[in-house]
Amino acid sequence: MTLLADLLSTVFERRYRREAPGAASDGRPLGEIAMALVGSASETSGLALAREILSRYGGLTDDQKLDFFRFLATRMNIDPEAVRSRLEDYERTPTKASYRAFAEAAEPRRQELIRRLNRVQGATGELVKMRADLLRLGVSEPELAALDLDFRHLFASWFNRGFLVLRPISWESPAHILEKIIAHEAVHAIDSWSELRRRLEPSDRRCFAFFHPAMPDEPLIFVEVALTTGTPGSVQALLAEDRAPMPAKGADTAVFYSISNCQEGLASISFGNSLIKQVAADLAAELPGLKTFVTLSPIPGLTRWLTQEGIDAAAAPPERIKALAAHYLLKAKSRGGVPFDPVARFHLGNGALVHAVHAEADTSDKGRAQSGGVMVNYLYDLARVEQNHEVFATSRDVVAAKEVKALAETADLTPIQES
Repeated sequence: MTLLADLLSTVFERRYRREAPGAASDGRPLGEIAMALVGSASETSGLALAREILSRYGGLTDDQKLDFFRFLATRMNIDPEAVRSRLEDYERTPTKASYRAFAEAAEPRRQELIRRLNRVQGATGELVKMRADLLRLGVSEPELAALDLDFRHLFASWFNRGFLVLRPISWESPAHILEKIIAHEAVHAIDSWSELRRRLEPSDRRCFAFFHPAMPDEPLIFVEVALTTGTPGSVQALLAEDRAPMPAKGADTAVFYSISNCQEGLASISFGNSLIKQVAADLAAELPGLKTFVTLSPIPGLTRWLTQEGIDAAAAPPERIKALAAHYLLKAKSRGGVPFDPVARFHLGNGALVHAVHAEADTSDKGRAQSGGVMVNYLYDLARVEQNHEVFATSRDVVAAKEVKALAETADLTPIQES
């Protein structure tokens, strides 16, 4: 897998070898240079302008970045009158030329700007960081939402599954990759190198990440896997410092216990579905004894929902909060009919089913605060994930094991406050 990633990376790099040396700054405003880049007919001068924009953008303050985004959102937007006119032309005479004219009018010039910026070697990662800035700085400016949609539209193509390379991460992986795993672990924090080693080195532990050839040293998303016998119901037991590792070939269950995105600028660009299915397929091929593929997942919205229902999670006995969690996962939905819980939406949308609910499963401060210590297993039945996905996508019905359905029916929603 690593060899393939290196070969693909080389192909991407060769694409840029004819680039001319960067030109010195000509002092024009950044917006003016952006307009010049979109209008440039020369590949050589276009690359120089693109490098100029990326270089200068990196030195901007947040206020200056926001001004640049506002320029792109307004001055490089579509012309509604031109779009209407070209559409009318196409409706009257639907030819190749009239369609091309309409398509050009309907696409804002900033999309072509982003494409041309991406011609510079190493620009893909810089554009991902640029979108991260946009998401961070533009949250209170609705007029920048269309600009973000343009980034998302292009990134969805550039980062589609066909370009992504799955690599195993081990204790032998380069230190700069391991540092990123520590930094971006979003579910169960890794507090030390020794803790990372316990998650990567033993024979019953695995970690996999997606990489893009244009960003070969930047994991996009990664998943940590524990190989076990049976389905676990406690993350502390799963990650215990003094646990005894088992031979991988003796495992019958693969547990996806942490999935973390590494690039803020790729928010809403979904990789998790492909990642889990690919890892499950690879593990099944490596270890034929694996029969069960489950998660051990947090329920981050549970405590907030309980508070809205007038129930103090800290005052509820474990068995009651376990039943309430089952009810929440199966019944608590938004006006759009989808579950409140973001992790539930992710796994159910991928075709998993709610397999089991466990009280006292995460006794950390974070686990107590977000879900009263309750965790859930989502089961990935590889023979049924597509069917389950269709059920959830079309009817919003939550597919669950009969035991979880029965547990949900016992939930007591009577308000309870800490005495």
